[in-house]
Amino acid sequence: MKKKIRVLHTEWSDGWGGQEIRIINEMIALREQGIEVFLVCTNHAQIKQKALDNNIKVFTLPFRGNADFKTLFGIKKIIQENQIDVVNTHSGKDTWVGGLAAKLAGVKFIRTRHLSNPIKSSRSNFINELADYIFTTGETVRSDMINNNRIKPEKIQSIPTGIDADTYDQNNFDRQACRELFQFKDDQIVIGIIAVLRQFKRHDRFLNMVRNVIDNNPEKNIHFVMAGDGPQREKLANMINDLDLQSYVSMLGHVSNVPELLQALDVFVLTSDSGEGVPQSVMQALLMQTAVVSTNAGSTRDLYHDDNFILIDKDSQEKLNAACNQLVNNQDLRNQYASNSRSYILDNFSKVRMTEKIMKVYSSLMS
Repeated sequence: MKKKIRVLHTEWSDGWGGQEIRIINEMIALREQGIEVFLVCTNHAQIKQKALDNNIKVFTLPFRGNADFKTLFGIKKIIQENQIDVVNTHSGKDTWVGGLAAKLAGVKFIRTRHLSNPIKSSRSNFINELADYIFTTGETVRSDMINNNRIKPEKIQSIPTGIDADTYDQNNFDRQACRELFQFKDDQIVIGIIAVLRQFKRHDRFLNMVRNVIDNNPEKNIHFVMAGDGPQREKLANMINDLDLQSYVSMLGHVSNVPELLQALDVFVLTSDSGEGVPQSVMQALLMQTAVVSTNAGSTRDLYHDDNFILIDKDSQEKLNAACNQLVNNQDLRNQYASNSRSYILDNFSKVRMTEKIMKVYSSLMS
């Protein structure tokens, strides 16, 4: 009987956002293909409970830093006691200790790079070069690591986060019921952003756009929603007050029923200026056939094909304002973008395609 491949994922982050969701969904998808999956994280990490909820075996270690020898040798012990074949690391701190533990234990080391921020090219930052293989979540990140971090092209591949196309299918949701769920009025044009409230998501630009659109369209009933939670919450609440937008903007906090919210929106907006791989929220909105305006941060451009959404410069407030004003004033254009959005994502960024690519790499490494 062929031995199952055993993969240990490492993650030091305490948060719950696109990266952590990718890790859990990837583990579940690969488990369905016969891979045995394990996770090591901090004791207080939010991903810990999500993994346990999905019957994934979890180990906890402190992950105090790049040179945390307690965590390094703790991971090495986990590898040996559980006959791990592959260690897949996901963030900076756990890549150092997880990658070195894999090398010491004599097993394969995969580095998954989720963010688009450049990695320092210093020779002392050698951990990525030790990896047997690297996954990135976008082509821009892959190119940067080849050009700046001495990664061999044959050892690195862009495998964007796969979205469950059945979950994000507007045919499964009644739009009127979804609008009523979020208490949107029939005559409202609703524009929304779904993103963790972190600095690089640039919700401040979203709010400046809101002020501009309201000022330019006083006769229209337009409402704006911000779904997500995070460290910028208080600052953004104060900004809403400072811009006198209390009656126009709703802060929804964390929203678990994302497909229903996307079905209720008229326009989805992403305003990030960095930090993105291929953003899951944009993929989800396109699959739900919602008109999208997004900045070209990270590898967002990978999703752009045949004019399926409005892609704007990541540093231009003016272009963001112009795109949203244009869509507010042209329902036919909103419908056009919505109708063009789903097919390209379905063919290239589904969970099935992601799983196939990862399985191929695992099989190659094990052979």
